[in-house]
Amino acid sequence: MARHGSRVTEKPTSLSAPVVATATLPVVFGTAPINLAETLENVNKPVLAYSFSEFAKALGYSDNWKDYTLCEMADAAFRQCNVGPIVFVNVLDPEKHKENKQESIEVTNKKAVIETEGILLQSLEISNADNKLESDKDYIASLNEDGRVVIAFLIEKVTTVNVKYDHLKPDAIKNNHIIGGYDIDTGKSTGLELLNSVFPKLSMVPGLVLAPKFSKDPTVASVMKAKASSINTYFKAQALDDVDTLDANTYTKVNEWKNKNSYTGSNEVVCWPLAGIGDKVYHMSTHIACRIMKTAYDNGDYPHESPSNKPLPMTKLLVETKDGHEEIDLSPDQAELLNNQGITTAINFIGGWRAWGNYTGAFPASTDVKDMFIPVRITHNWLGNTIILTTWDKVDGPIGRRLIDNVLDTMNMWMNGLQSEGVLIGGRVEFREEDNPITDLLSGKIRFRYAVAEPTPAQDIENILEFDASYYKSLFISE
Repeated sequence: MARHGSRVTEKPTSLSAPVVATATLPVVFGTAPINLAETLENVNKPVLAYSFSEFAKALGYSDNWKDYTLCEMADAAFRQCNVGPIVFVNVLDPEKHKENKQESIEVTNKKAVIETEGILLQSLEISNADNKLESDKDYIASLNEDGRVVIAFLIEKVTTVNVKYDHLKPDAIKNNHIIGGYDIDTGKSTGLELLNSVFPKLSMVPGLVLAPKFSKDPTVASVMKAKASSINTYFKAQALDDVDTLDANTYTKVNEWKNKNSYTGSNEVVCWPLAGIGDKVYHMSTHIACRIMKTAYDNGDYPHESPSNKPLPMTKLLVETKDGHEEIDLSPDQAELLNNQGITTAINFIGGWRAWGNYTGAFPASTDVKDMFIPVRITHNWLGNTIILTTWDKVDGPIGRRLIDNVLDTMNMWMNGLQSEGVLIGGRVEFREEDNPITDLLSGKIRFRYAVAEPTPAQDIENILEFDASYYKSLFISE
């Protein structure tokens, strides 16, 4: 058919937009009061929460952080620092980690309270003398704000009842439950093995890996580092671990403990001691993770700035004792010593309580700039993850100038943008002939070379103060 007039046809854009990886998404492993949640199904599953209410609905909440460690992170992130989202993995299974109990309780004004924590409401059985009572007919049972079961009786003349129930047993969770594994028979993963399930399920790349309370165990910490270094084979994240403050209860003992237990990974942030607000006690890894998230958020979700010397919501430093916790003091020179040993801490010096420390666990043994500084290592991880996400759709495409130029143009423009934002000092992508021999091209292998320079933290600012006697000459100048 003959055409007459002016026409426009659209062509797909040759320049692709980079798919940005979540720079500092934390994945936190631990225990939750699942009996207080809307469902008991969130066991050994990655659960994404953007707010405190989402966390409480999915996993329950309790101020008993000793038994329910995920609640510590939920409080710090959503209540104290106002950051998110966070992925939580609860390993406390109400089908396995429970205990049966029977007791007699008194009824006052047709009401009674069972003081045991962690009761699975659906397991509750109540009898009066030899008669078993029926729910919603003889009584109504519910959970109060403290997670205790409150029973309101609908029948008369009840003074004492016998109750039987199952309750959660959080102390049954050991380090091996956090480590987890893969069950060949069921095809299901548990614990840290679920780090590989986060991206396939949520389409979000893990940036930080935590296990408050449990990460002070060297076996757990070593598995955290190993899993974080190879997520889904391709991605990398940073592990945040805590030093055992019961053993290393003074700053002089921390470095020996760190080296003895191999907390020396480049993809590891080693934290000491504990942080407190009132009666609440946080692991330092929890606070540092939230500070890393908050700093990235303040920079447009770019992770290049160090969390060090940024405010922390805390009022004291603590170490664990056999009887509880003890408050300690840490001077700037002591904190500097810890920093130079690759340990991150907090100080109260100028501007209130602040995170203090730029080095990963690899320092001082490693002085490779990409491995020694926390923000550089996290940014390096993020760059690598983003490169994978962006170039993945080129896999299996025909090798030719169109594919090569698309990758070069897309990634160079992205890096130019990062440079203008201050995320990089500089960066470029090249397709070199020496990196791509004909034999590799014939085998379907193609290589791009990325060169980047992230900004290092200005952790040592020297101001030279000199007495200048020449200013005395001004005394002889008449007006």
